[in-house]
Amino acid sequence: MSTDDEKGPGRPRSRAAHQAILAATLDLLRTTSVRELTIEGIARAAGVGKPTIYRWWPSKNALVIEALFGAVADEVACPPAATVEAALVAQVRVVAELLAGDPGRLVAELVGEAQSDPETLRNIDDQFVSVRRNAARDLIRHGQQRGEIAADVDPDVAIDLIYGPLYYRLLFRHLPIDRDFADAIVHAALHGLSAEL
Repeated sequence: MSTDDEKGPGRPRSRAAHQAILAATLDLLRTTSVRELTIEGIARAAGVGKPTIYRWWPSKNALVIEALFGAVADEVACPPAATVEAALVAQVRVVAELLAGDPGRLVAELVGEAQSDPETLRNIDDQFVSVRRNAARDLIRHGQQRGEIAADVDPDVAIDLIYGPLYYRLLFRHLPIDRDFADAIVHAALHGLSAEL
């Protein structure tokens, strides 16, 4: 009798197992931390063997990253808007809402894990950070072309100014992440902090 491990990755049974593993991972993470999560527990919850999991993911963190960022990818896409500022406000609000909820807890835990795990750091960058930064960079450059953002602004510095505060609050938890904060970040980044003379 054939097993999941004997079927190619494009077969329906393998696709079902793949999705079951991702779903089980997210389900278990509702009640446990990334550090406490185990491949054994995921395999049991998904109804597969450990070899099936390791066939697709080299480590637990790699699996968690795909499960988490795959689940929120559509939600954090840059939405269309009449102005670049409106698009940034909408985008930062969405990211703020995600980080304020359970996905934020998992992101913080993964960032912690990544400090001593170069593979985890690389996976976070490949599957989430770089994709989001590229989209934001395109948006800022579009704003420069339209005259909404100064031509001499470095897009990467602008991205850090806009999104950095979200992660600062996520990691240190000194103040809440909410819609008012999201709006204030974009306003401060685009309009500056100095008083008009």
